[in-house]
Amino acid sequence: MGWLAAGDTYEVALVEGRVVARSISGPSPAKQVRTLPEEIRDRPEVQELQRFAEWLERHAAECAAQVDTWMVSSLPVPAALLARLWPDEAWRSALRDIVVVGDGPDETGFLRDADDSGELRVVDLDGETVRMAPRTVTMPHPVLLPDLEELRTFAAELGVTQGVEQIHRATWHKPAGIDGSADSVREFAGAEYRSWFHLSSRITSLGYKVSGSSAVDRILDGGRVVTASVGMSDPYTEEKAWTGGLSWSDEDGYRSLPLTEVGPVAWSEGMRMAAALHAGRTVTEDGAA
Repeated sequence: MGWLAAGDTYEVALVEGRVVARSISGPSPAKQVRTLPEEIRDRPEVQELQRFAEWLERHAAECAAQVDTWMVSSLPVPAALLARLWPDEAWRSALRDIVVVGDGPDETGFLRDADDSGELRVVDLDGETVRMAPRTVTMPHPVLLPDLEELRTFAAELGVTQGVEQIHRATWHKPAGIDGSADSVREFAGAEYRSWFHLSSRITSLGYKVSGSSAVDRILDGGRVVTASVGMSDPYTEEKAWTGGLSWSDEDGYRSLPLTEVGPVAWSEGMRMAAALHAGRTVTEDGAA
């Protein structure tokens, strides 16, 4: 984007998401100003650029959120759709280097390009750039990737930085031989917060929702929607707040699921939420939690 005149002495432009100005007169013409001069802050050119910058920020967040949904749910995405989205910088940033799987497990690699024909260019685990033309691809949740550790090692060697957290996403695998009658996990229960407000703020800042007295996350796992819930103490009877156990239920939240019925993605994402809430707990001055 080029520079726009903003009055007689300044030009403005959008640089790395921020509106910046530069002088076009005086002893140092074309010198960039770190902060917007007060005399041009209310000019229509500046306000339009600021609104555009805000829109771009929202758009980038929406693109990343959609790719995250595709990945967590391991939903099939048409290759032709990726080709249509690729020219958009925000979509490209969210999609570039995401691990995709084509028609078979051998068609796996880091996405590098998508052209108008629907053909994709990926870097495979041999370091080769290959082309594939599947009708759809999936962006598997990392708990479903059999070569996850190999992918992580190769990504480090390649200098891969994903716009959407996939291969370095924290994952948990359900233990073998789990109690068939158990319906909750208390590994991360008991995290103390200064108040219910602080706990609920932590929940929403992580992208989860507060429903009643629980933090909840709805997860599509193997075609079934599951709700993971972390209990919270009663905000009306306690000065401080604590997290409770983690449990899973059906889509509507009416039937609690035995742990044996919880799928791998729902298990991993539920544990990830509980661990993140535990990590944000109040820490005292002596370092105790």
